[in-house]
Amino acid sequence: MGKVVVFGSLNMDVIVQSDRRPAAGETILGAAVTLLPGGKGSNQAIAAARLGARTEMLGAVGDDAFGGKLRDVLRRNGVDNAGVKVVRKMSTGVALIQVAGGDNAITGASGANGAFTASAVRRVPRRGEIWVAQFETPVSATEVLLRKARAAGATTILNLAPMVPHRARLLKLVDIAVLNEIELAQTTGARITARSSTRAIAAACRTLGARIVIATLGSRGLVMVGPEGITALPAFRTGVVDTTGAGDCFVGALAARLAAGAALVDAARYATAAASCSVERLGAAPSMPTPREVAARLSRA
Repeated sequence: MGKVVVFGSLNMDVIVQSDRRPAAGETILGAAVTLLPGGKGSNQAIAAARLGARTEMLGAVGDDAFGGKLRDVLRRNGVDNAGVKVVRKMSTGVALIQVAGGDNAITGASGANGAFTASAVRRVPRRGEIWVAQFETPVSATEVLLRKARAAGATTILNLAPMVPHRARLLKLVDIAVLNEIELAQTTGARITARSSTRAIAAACRTLGARIVIATLGSRGLVMVGPEGITALPAFRTGVVDTTGAGDCFVGALAARLAAGAALVDAARYATAAASCSVERLGAAPSMPTPREVAARLSRA
């Protein structure tokens, strides 16, 4: 089995649950607040590790209580956290997540994530590894590390979330790009929604430049575009509690199955099942499923 190496963000999620999100200038009382570990990078690493992959995390936290907590959460979930650096005199990243009706809106404060640099990474990519990145740490560092991973023969996965400005050449370094319909529309300028036709989604995916592009479409499933053509996979039926981290679960599960030697379509179907399990619990990292839970979901399909 190969190894999954995730480089990216670590946040403490401040989750506020209410019946609805407030309008501009409005105050709503009676909400519930929960502090849970998160950050796209950390979430994806924990998802991969829980699903059986040998996993390392590369990133940065502040020298505060949140930073210590996040490094400990990685360790307790079986993720090698030696590559998570503590940045002095900086705060750990924080995400304010407003959950209403099972959906969410997120505001992030980058903190130490913004200080993550490629030069601070001593880990050398190896052939056969799966290197995973997102857009919650500086794009400049992401490009350097993807270039090194590609040159070494590792498989590169980029989750274009949240969408940030980047050079087109970045996607040439990516074996598998993963993004949702909102990010696809933002990146390409195409008018794409979850209800757009498979043909329209595939056409937008083809403009990105990555070898394979996977557009995740929530309850609709996904559309995957690559050298072998277009593949559409349906979603699994599930009861939604909180969608926070579902995309991260998909990416981590996809990386874990690829590291285990699974074919891409099989890995994508497995990841879709894993993501459907994750939305049934509150939070991001704590909602990542176990192999038994995913197997049960697949067996009922």
